[in-house]
Amino acid sequence: IALNLGFVGVEAYYGWRVGSLALLADAGHNLRAVAGLVLAWGGALAGRLRPDARHTYGWQRATILAAFVNALLLLVAMGALAWEAVQRLSSPVAVEGWTIVAVAGVGIVVNTATALLFLRGRHTDLNIRGAFLHMAADALVALGVVVAGALTLAFGWGWLDPVTSLVIAAVVVVGTWSLLRQSLHLLFDGVPEDIALTEVEAELAALPGVARVSDLHVWATGTTRTALTAHLVVPGPAPDDAFYREASRRLHERFGIAHVTLQV
Repeated sequence: IALNLGFVGVEAYYGWRVGSLALLADAGHNLRAVAGLVLAWGGALAGRLRPDARHTYGWQRATILAAFVNALLLLVAMGALAWEAVQRLSSPVAVEGWTIVAVAGVGIVVNTATALLFLRGRHTDLNIRGAFLHMAADALVALGVVVAGALTLAFGWGWLDPVTSLVIAAVVVVGTWSLLRQSLHLLFDGVPEDIALTEVEAELAALPGVARVSDLHVWATGTTRTALTAHLVVPGPAPDDAFYREASRRLHERFGIAHVTLQV
């Protein structure tokens, strides 16, 4: 957050100094990226709050909500970028010098460095993936500015900058759509995508003495935590504690489900 706030300040300063509306507009865009980082951080902090009498699961779902809002922010940002690109195609704007290219080059370094901080956790935590996509998208936009700006300055290809922006916006939207869909799915208590409900049911049915599994529910309480409830029909003697411990162990090791409630 500090790194990106610093870069926003640099962009705004040089945008004002050289009179570049493009740099000032990108500073505003990067300020939205900082907001996305703050949102992801806030969601992560809220997800660590302990449960209480009013919120028995705590605030774990804040991480899912943060991922969803981050996806919306990205789509809005790319929509604004695409709109500006279309406007420039119809009314080309002269590139204002190598200063813009140089500042955008710094943006590549800053945004890439920030994205790399989220590289490891993006596969296991949807909230972290939202932050990663946000910063990777900004790095891609900055790269497009550098390449298109340099080529335009060298050859006078005024059309290249808006076309590059449209291509980048399309790439980012495709990547973000999955984040939006998954986070919305989890907000409505959907089964996490890495868990197959039929396999969970089969695992429970394979427990000793279980004749049938019914009323099975699996949902995410946060971007890294999953809960399960189920009814098990056991015609024989009532299971002992070892049965429940074994069931919990299997579900945790195979599916990563840590919060298990079984009713026989």
